[in-house]
Amino acid sequence: MLNITDLKKGALFVLNAEPYRVVEYSQKVMGRGGSIVNVKIKSLISGRVLDKTFRGSEQLESADISTRSVQYLYNDAGVYHFMDQENFTQFEIPADLIGDQAGYIKDGDMVQLQFFKERAISLELPKNVALKVEYCETAVKGDTSTSITKDAVLETGLSLKVPAFIKTGDLISVDTLSGAYRERIKS
Repeated sequence: MLNITDLKKGALFVLNAEPYRVVEYSQKVMGRGGSIVNVKIKSLISGRVLDKTFRGSEQLESADISTRSVQYLYNDAGVYHFMDQENFTQFEIPADLIGDQAGYIKDGDMVQLQFFKERAISLELPKNVALKVEYCETAVKGDTSTSITKDAVLETGLSLKVPAFIKTGDLISVDTLSGAYRERIKS
């Protein structure tokens, strides 16, 4: 069980039989009345974000979330397929649960799947991923400024802005949190 003062940023707990992660936390101490905790929480199943207020001595059940390293196999008709490399168990995750993260994974990639009560509920990506540039405009000769950017389409279909010196076929590092170009990877 968790006290409301344990609901710091990143804490996991269960509310109405659904696991949540605390995104923002603030606490107000009221004279004799104890304290009030205001939190912004995100559902680990639906991705829905809620504002919630807890008072005084309320207690919450901590969420038992386990994480497994799995290999992404393929997607088929809106379902993503993963396999545990240790016991070869396969898992299916609906596309709406993967969401925008689909642009950062390709066949064979290793990712982390989070489980709640033995059910796969979310995907955890590495901070940065290496992706190949499938298409981008060619740079204007002599234009070597790093502040000029152009659109690029990556091997997963993801589109983002890259510096002018990036060419089709280059391998680049992309930040999975911001979706931004990080650097060119030398091969």
